[in-house]
Amino acid sequence: MMPGDSSMASIVQRIARQALITFRSPPRFGDEPAKSFLENQNKLRSLMTEIRASDLQLVPRRSDDIPSGLPYHDPPVTYMHICETDQFSMGVFLLKNGASIPLHDHPGMHGMLKVMYGKVRISCFDRLEQTDAPPTATPHQVGSLRRSLLRSTAEFTEESGPCVLSPDRDNLHQIDAVDGPTAFMDILAPPYDPDEDRDCHYYKVLAEGEVNTSEKDKEVWLMEISQPPEFWCGGEPYPGPEVCL
Repeated sequence: MMPGDSSMASIVQRIARQALITFRSPPRFGDEPAKSFLENQNKLRSLMTEIRASDLQLVPRRSDDIPSGLPYHDPPVTYMHICETDQFSMGVFLLKNGASIPLHDHPGMHGMLKVMYGKVRISCFDRLEQTDAPPTATPHQVGSLRRSLLRSTAEFTEESGPCVLSPDRDNLHQIDAVDGPTAFMDILAPPYDPDEDRDCHYYKVLAEGEVNTSEKDKEVWLMEISQPPEFWCGGEPYPGPEVCL
């Protein structure tokens, strides 16, 4: 293959190249996206729609890989690192049967998520302008509360298109494995970096039971919490085609 020839490149290589182009100068929070960004984002979305587990040499896992009724001794979620630049990171998250990635944010970041196998339920939230805390809040809760909008709750499979987030829309989400193990490819731009004020923060809905409601555009209060003890993420080798950027 000649240098620069993309005709024989793997689809994961083409996705990485398109992500690099798309996120060179992404719009920041509150900015109107430029036409060129939207065009490149649509190209990336189209490529992500095409990719399947076999393109990453992923073998779908079965529910009986984990004995039922036993607590997790291994991480409920693992991550396969594919590549990372200053502009974006790309990898695969694998969730065991019944596992969840708790409600969390992506400060100032764009993202795109595509299911490789199984099914996930994703609840997406937007952060709203802050107002006075609700009267039910206790004094020690007030500083940790975030006024938010439950934008959507939907299920995604490998046949679904990508789930997209931006700095100001669908930026907070919770991801639940549904009816068995699941895996999804994930692009974040730019990557998490605590030194650049892009740390991951976890939340819970102040009123219980609202995360999985079928209502849309419902205003809720989220409270920032520590990483839930039942959630941790391990690593495992990525088996797919090498990506060179």
